[in-house]
Order: sequence, then structure tokens, then C-alpha cells
Amino acid sequence: MSEELTPENPEIMEAPEGDEPIKQRKNGLYPGVSDELAENMKSGWADTELHDLRPIEQAAETAARRTALSARFPGERIVVPAGNLKTRSNDTEYAFRASVEYAYLTGNQTEDGVLVLEPTTDGHQATIYLLPRSDRENGEFWLDGQGELWVGRRHSLTEAEKLYGIPASDVRELADTLREATGPVRVVRGYDTGIEAALTDKVTAERDDELKTFLSEARIVKDAFEIGELQKAVDSTVRGFEDVVKVLDKAEATSERYIEGTFFLRARVEGNDIGYGSICAAGPHACTLHWVRNDGPVRSGDLLLLDAGVETHTYYTADVTRTLPINGTYSDIQRKIYDAVYEAQEAGIAAVKPGGKYRDFHDASQRVLAEKLVEWGLVDGPVERVLELGLQRRWTLHGTGHMLGMDVHDCAVARTEAYVDGTLEPGMVLTVEPGLYFQADDLTVPEEYRGIGVRIEDDILVTEDGNRNMSDGLPRRADEVEAWMAGLKG
Repeated sequence: MSEELTPENPEIMEAPEGDEPIKQRKNGLYPGVSDELAENMKSGWADTELHDLRPIEQAAETAARRTALSARFPGERIVVPAGNLKTRSNDTEYAFRASVEYAYLTGNQTEDGVLVLEPTTDGHQATIYLLPRSDRENGEFWLDGQGELWVGRRHSLTEAEKLYGIPASDVRELADTLREATGPVRVVRGYDTGIEAALTDKVTAERDDELKTFLSEARIVKDAFEIGELQKAVDSTVRGFEDVVKVLDKAEATSERYIEGTFFLRARVEGNDIGYGSICAAGPHACTLHWVRNDGPVRSGDLLLLDAGVETHTYYTADVTRTLPINGTYSDIQRKIYDAVYEAQEAGIAAVKPGGKYRDFHDASQRVLAEKLVEWGLVDGPVERVLELGLQRRWTLHGTGHMLGMDVHDCAVARTEAYVDGTLEPGMVLTVEPGLYFQADDLTVPEEYRGIGVRIEDDILVTEDGNRNMSDGLPRRADEVEAWMAGLKG
């Protein structure tokens, strides 16, 4: 990774009056920039302004979302930041991902961006505040660590207006503008400390929580664009699972990390990234719900619990789990447990329909699993007692699903009455993912159960007349899984 050219002498690097000083590296190899070089770097560059840009695909949807937001908070200034880069170590940063609220309302994904809705007599005027093109007069474009010769070209403000359908302004002037603002203001907190500091005497936690809750609930029912993006994410995820099955022999020769890397390649080639840390849990690691270390052995005869999802370029993620026999065939005890989870998932999926309660799919799945645990003699019945006391949770552990969208656990700050106590509607997308997990050190179960973990998870769209399994490109029934794996292995 190349060193930045920023010189050590701060006097040479003074920016024009009013600009922020250009960042400098303490131990850079160049002692300074001569006047001749500085002058030379200012000129001789072609005009690269893009003139034939068209609006982003979801421009109409983002405009409608801003209209709904405006209607909810009339007469109030609304501030929604994208967030800032976060340092990974020293002078390297984590890959940036804009806040969901900002991306949902704008379609833009660049760091330091801020959407502001200024109240008007008949609604709001939206402005997107962004960093403009790097300054060539003060040398920022080639001397600053975030200059365009280091990290790539940014869109000009004019280009941004064309892409996002929102008037664009320089974000570096926004904090001062907000400090002078009057009237009620709401801000989405947790992403931009500078913006929050500028508003510190103008906002309240209660009002800001109401804003974030509204934006979370706005995403509960997906529009047609969002459903299409989620299907893209799922389809890529299906191909990622196929990739993994084809290289299980290489994973056996190395570790779970080979599985993680294989799926990641598909996510980066076809999407933006993985939607969350991939769970590549072989053997007893499958009993750890969020096993993301992925550094364990992959052994023939064990199960692989793969929970992974591709995230699209617009931030919509899939979330799919399959539990696969590494050697291609379930043992008798593995199949017994797998079939129980499959039966529970079938009951859960059948309960997903418009007008039903959100909790119905969870209750249906848990009932089946409780029945199996009683039948196997692992817990004393009757089943109603087990469910009332939650005794099945020793082995089922988690809830049976969640909303899905731009976050893998989408709409997380919605009101309880709008989410888990709510009613299913067409356009909602949720996961159904029951599981059974018998820990390796659980002395309450027979030894043959210990170290076996099974989860089956699919992404389910609520439709007008029931539901659609968006991830049905992957087999679920045990015999179908075995046949599918055999076909992929040739």
C-alpha cells in the first residue's frame, strides 16, 4: 500500500483561508512540495465532468419515501447523515457503508453525506450535502489521504443532482448552517458526531428516537424495487452455496475459512459484499449460533451449517441457512434431527400469510420442535407445558425469524406493536429459521446427539394469497439435499 505524499512541513501545507488543513503523514518521505511542483499540479488536467448521467434506478422510490417522511413531520427540519469513515488501525479505514436510513431515502452511499429536509409552507425542500470534487487549487486532490488520486474520483455536485434527483450542496458548510438553524429539528443519531454536535442544543433524544422509529417502520412493507433487489440477493446467495458444495474437499484439506472465502468471492463478484459475517460452522461449531471465527476443521461425517447472504449494490441482503452433510450423506441421527427441523420449518412457512399474526410462524415451528423433544424423551411433556415454560429453548435457543431488508435484522427499532405483535401484510419479507442445537457438553441428552446443530432458513415474501419462498432455489428436504450435493460434486 503506497504512502501518501503529504509532506512533514505543516507550513507548506497550509490550505486557502477557510479550508481545513490538509492531513499530513508524520514520517512521509518527501520533506515538502516546491512552489514549482505545486503550480505544475494545478493545471494540465482534462475536464472529466459527466454530462449524460441518468437518475439511479430507485430514484422514484426514494422520492416517495422522502414524501412520506415529510408528511409525518410537517414543519420540522429533518437531518439524516450517511456517517463517516471509521479507522481500522492507524491510517487505514474500514470499508464504508452508509447508514441504512440515509441510503433508503437517497440511494447515495458516500461517506460524510447528509440529507436535510427543510420545512416549507407545503412540505419540505430536500437537499443532499456531499463532498464536492477534490480541490485542485490547494493540492487536496493529490496530497490529502482522501484526495481523488488516492481513493478515486467523486461525483461533482451537479452530477449528484442528476443521479439522485435532489439539489446538492457542499457538506463542509452544513455544520455552520445547522448551528444557526431555528425551529424544531430531528436528527438520526449515531452516525456523524460533527453534525450531532452542531445540533446539540436543538434536538431531544425523544424526538430523534421517534424519527428513527418511523424510518424503521417505513421499511416493514417492501416496495417492488426492494423485493426485486432482495430476489437478486437471494439468487446470488444460491449460487454462493453451490460454490461452497463444489469445494468441500478443499475445505476439508484446510478449514472453515475456505468456505468463508469461497462464499465471499461470490458476494463481491455479484454484489456489494456479504450482508453479515458468514457463519461457516462445521461439526460442533454448528451449535454456536453466530460462529463467525470460521477457523475450525471441516471433517467428513460431520455437518456443515452455512448461514450466509449476499448483499446487493443497493444494500439489500439475503439471509439463508442450510445444514449439509460434508460427505454428502446424512447419518441416521443427523437425518432424524434434520427431518425434525425441516418439519418445523414447513409448519412455520405455512403460517406466513396476509392477515396472520407475525408470531404465528414462530409458534407453529416451536410447537413441532417441542413435540419432537417430548417424543424423543429429552423433556417431559405434555407439549403445552413445555411451551408454556419454554423448556424447549434449551435446544431451540432463538426466535424463528426476523424481518429482512437493508439490514439482515431489518426494522429493528420499530415499535413492538408494529413488528412482533403486528399483522402480516403483502410485501413483508421475513426469515423462517427454526433450529435444534445439542451442545457437545450437554449431559441431558444421549451422547449420539451431542455436537449436532441443525438450522434451515429461507427468505419468505408475504403475498396477496399466501407467501413465496424466495430462496427455494436451494433444496431443503434431506434426500433432495443429498441429490443436489451429489450432482454438484459430479
